[in-house]
Amino acid sequence: MYMRRCLQLASCGIQEARPNPMVGAVIVAQGRIIGEGYHIRCGEAHAEVNAFASVKLADEHLLAEATIYVSLEPCAHQGRTPPCADLIVRKGVRRVVVGCVDPFAKVQGRGIAILREAGIDVTVGVLEEECRWLNRRFFTFHLHRRPYIILKWAQTADGFLDDHGKALAISSPFTQRLVHQLRSECDVILVGRVTEERERPRLNVRLWSGRDPVKRVLSRDYGIEEVIAECRDRQWLSLLVEGGRQTLLSFIDAGLWDEIRVETAGMVVGEGTPAPSIPEKAIPHSREWWDGRMVEWFIRLKDED
Repeated sequence: MYMRRCLQLASCGIQEARPNPMVGAVIVAQGRIIGEGYHIRCGEAHAEVNAFASVKLADEHLLAEATIYVSLEPCAHQGRTPPCADLIVRKGVRRVVVGCVDPFAKVQGRGIAILREAGIDVTVGVLEEECRWLNRRFFTFHLHRRPYIILKWAQTADGFLDDHGKALAISSPFTQRLVHQLRSECDVILVGRVTEERERPRLNVRLWSGRDPVKRVLSRDYGIEEVIAECRDRQWLSLLVEGGRQTLLSFIDAGLWDEIRVETAGMVVGEGTPAPSIPEKAIPHSREWWDGRMVEWFIRLKDED
């Protein structure tokens, strides 16, 4: 229950925590929450710091018997803020429950080791899959040295991206807003040269709140390798690929994708540019209906170790 609250808090940082992970922390004593917080903005206080700061003066004496729940391993290095593992030790809590280990090279178990060496009881792996899923962009970037890649397209009921080669409005005003929400959660958005020349898409979040993703156009001079390299160098954790067909297929053929979002409308056009086929390694994750349109999410089947 308390780790689920950590996840709920952590998700509030989806806009501003990047490129840091989203983290939530909850401090519990005598069966009640006496403090909680999350990492609001990159460069500012971490979740544990905000949780301790929220503890009322009248409850500070309870820290000696408290448990702090954290969705991601407390940091062990000096960055823009001091190590959270050291702070937890100084506060003298009895127990720490960690959702998952931090894959960042400067942490990777070091925070947990500091806590245990200080005599604190540490439990690791509570709701681990949920904690890793929340920060899947962060994990992919640090484990695979590339951004988390989402492919997105909208198609007609008979499987075309356009109407006889002409641009077609497939999304409804509401599903357009959902797309803009997705854009606000990604660092970079990419289209192909043909789409850029034909449509001049703005690719911003004018229908949602948050920052616009950085726009990039795939071309002969700026290919997939250059895209990945720039994301790695600039610490852009996530890449949203919006098409068209050849651009989407280039990522599918290269095996460079983590999620796929497909919106299917009820209209039939008979002929046009065929939508890509869903890759074999894609697993259905969710399906929703909005304004007569089906929005499906697929996630990549994990490769065997």
